[in-house]
Amino acid sequence: MPKAISFHLSEEELIVISEAINYDKRPEVRQRAIGLRLLHDGQSPKEVAVLMSVSQPTVYSWYHRWQTNRLEGLANQPKSGRPLLFPDDRLDELRDLLEQGAMIHGWQNELWTAKRVAELIRKHFNIKISIGRVRIILKSCLGWSVQKPTQVESKRDEKYILKWKEHYFPQIVKDTRARGAYLVFIDESGFMASPTRRQTYSPRGKTPVIKVTDPHGRISTIGAITVSPKYRRLNFFYHLLPNNVNFRGVTVVLFLDKIFRRIRNPMTILWDGVSIHSSKPVKKYLEQHSEILIEPLPAYAHELNPVDKVWLYLKYDCLANYAPLNLDELRDRLKSELYSLPRKSNVLKWCIKETELKTRVTENPVSI
Repeated sequence: MPKAISFHLSEEELIVISEAINYDKRPEVRQRAIGLRLLHDGQSPKEVAVLMSVSQPTVYSWYHRWQTNRLEGLANQPKSGRPLLFPDDRLDELRDLLEQGAMIHGWQNELWTAKRVAELIRKHFNIKISIGRVRIILKSCLGWSVQKPTQVESKRDEKYILKWKEHYFPQIVKDTRARGAYLVFIDESGFMASPTRRQTYSPRGKTPVIKVTDPHGRISTIGAITVSPKYRRLNFFYHLLPNNVNFRGVTVVLFLDKIFRRIRNPMTILWDGVSIHSSKPVKKYLEQHSEILIEPLPAYAHELNPVDKVWLYLKYDCLANYAPLNLDELRDRLKSELYSLPRKSNVLKWCIKETELKTRVTENPVSI
């Protein structure tokens, strides 16, 4: 652009510039409109630059902006490069919305996926944001992490379970101690010839393969953790059925009698409400042994039974990725692991601790 710029505004353009100078809320637009008015009045770009405290090329850019896009050309243009993820001053608002749960915002469950969060941001903040950026916000700004949902029965009564833990169970413990009885947790499980698969290392692109000879073969197992009357000693009892046989009332009675003969003390048994626990053989046996009391665990609350933690320990730790040649080999390995449990007081203590039940087990319980 030559130094002696010839810049004249039409009458209509002068009106637009004057309104921008007096009424536009954008300070950069008002400043640039004043500069253009000075050019129209005969000032040179150099003189306008001095008066407006900017460089001469900046004045040239105002001229070209006006020529290209009139008044909107004088406004600040969006910055190039990576856009902002989300306004920092609205992160707390976003966190509050997410903590309300997904169902209150119209979804059928409480799972927050990146896609759902992006839709929430679009609806409540009128900000369109990519799925990738949403993941960055959740992880870096809100401190969230990717987690696998825990599956629970829809019939669970959470209020009752909490009440049972905080009020009913302490009373059970108190009554059991007053009777000089053992606290006995009992649960059944099945161990498959098909292994519990866990992650392992392998060269990239070469997925490890576990060969299974009898994928449907299983061994049914029943186990019991006993806590002595003074809550200073723990023990573990177990029984294995023949291959591919399920537990029935008679086999449950045989196990109860085995424990009772070994302990030779009154017992308070805690187990779930499966039908075999209330079968005729079990009821008959209990009627004949008044020293044995039954306290049912809340429905669909397997996490309250420490024996369930024993099964998890065996399946996901001791026997993870273990593929026996046959059920006999599985039985031998299973017997070996179960036989060693009474000597692993730290494992039994961990199983009880994971239930969050207050059993007053000492720090270093001794197995009997």
